[in-house]
Amino acid sequence: MSLIKSISGIRGTIGGKPGEGLSPVDIVKFTSAFATWVKARQPKEKLRIVIGRDARISGEMFTNLVVGTLQGMGIDVIDLGLSTTPTVEVAVAAEKAHAGIILTASHNPKQWNALKLLNEKGEFISAEDGQTVLNIADSEDFQYADVNDLGKYIPMDGYMAKHIDMVLNLPLVDKDAIAKANFKVVVDAVNSTGGIVVPMLLKALGVEHVTELYCTPDGHFPHNPEPLPEHLRDLSEAVVKTKSHLGISVDPDVDRLALVCEDGEMFGEEYTLVAVADYVLKHTPGNTVSNLSSTRALREVTESNGNQYFASAVGEVNVVDMMKANQAIIGGEGNGGIIYPELHYGRDALVGIALFLTHLAKFGKSVSMLRATYPNYFISKNKVELTPEINVDEVLNRVQAKYAKQPINTIDGVKIEFDHQWVHLRKSNTEPIIRIYSEADNMATANNLANKIILDIKEFTSEMMLNS
Repeated sequence: MSLIKSISGIRGTIGGKPGEGLSPVDIVKFTSAFATWVKARQPKEKLRIVIGRDARISGEMFTNLVVGTLQGMGIDVIDLGLSTTPTVEVAVAAEKAHAGIILTASHNPKQWNALKLLNEKGEFISAEDGQTVLNIADSEDFQYADVNDLGKYIPMDGYMAKHIDMVLNLPLVDKDAIAKANFKVVVDAVNSTGGIVVPMLLKALGVEHVTELYCTPDGHFPHNPEPLPEHLRDLSEAVVKTKSHLGISVDPDVDRLALVCEDGEMFGEEYTLVAVADYVLKHTPGNTVSNLSSTRALREVTESNGNQYFASAVGEVNVVDMMKANQAIIGGEGNGGIIYPELHYGRDALVGIALFLTHLAKFGKSVSMLRATYPNYFISKNKVELTPEINVDEVLNRVQAKYAKQPINTIDGVKIEFDHQWVHLRKSNTEPIIRIYSEADNMATANNLANKIILDIKEFTSEMMLNS
């Protein structure tokens, strides 16, 4: 069994002994810790926390434990029921709640679930705040409410429809242009809440021809729920078979968006953000942000539109902080996560779908032709496993020193740029592993660049072992 305690939330496999998996005891403990943190921030107020869940099999059990714990802490609970991560995020702000909890393990398989923790803005809590929550959980310093002060339970249905209305009201979403284009779309929602909300959104946008693939929200994922090319073969085949213009895939909590072209080829999850940013920049000039491991195509599209691109450390919280610091009008991550602050600071596949379809409708040609307008890059993902006695930071320092003449970014590991190629090295926080991401204009070159760095690392570690 697995239990992963991180600054962004608590995730684990359901069951097992307390502390080994995400058992009921663990769910209550970490919910109590988060509630204690929220109460310390707002000590004189009657608190409200918004919760919502994806369609995982464990979702109902998970919800009952979280709701009961929050009520026991004297906090009112607004329960959106089946929902999405971005829907809970916008609901926290709209309902003027003091925090939010999303019950989802995102792209992890069905045996996983998690507590994703939001502040009063509906944004993920910071690293510092996350560590505070973990410290409270370790100390188990909780105090529950007396019987007269228990929290209320407030079920609130229909928030996904409210979320859709917010998306439709965005100035750059052109419902009429989308309806006029008469798109045929196939949706793969991996039998989670995207199966409810994505068809609803498409209908609201005027898309009349929608083929639903795995849209029953019962939590029985028909394939690995991460929207990667190797998991989207059924969607690809369905797009070609139905002669549709586009295939849409979302992960279980609907914050990541992957697209399939009319010929069944992948649009590329890295390029979801690139295409949407291109459309936004053409109408509202401004800066953009993505993390260091995302494609440089976003930078090129941004600069070609006369704007400035910034790179952040990996992680949604870091992207959001960088966006705020540089007044970025759009940003996100290369995993199909689009952050459009015109609505809220969170990855939102619904916003992505609406903006992409508007872009495609105004482009007036096929999805594959749109994809061909962007710089073509390929990312190679590798890792090097080291022995525990190796000092990983020293390895990274040696790599940095060897390539000191190249442009280097060290805000998150070491990223080295070579003209239009780059390599990014990040150490794991839990294992003696260095993850290596490299990008070039063809996969062979990207692989060769990664292999060159891997050889450097092996050389450095051998020297370090000899000198130890």
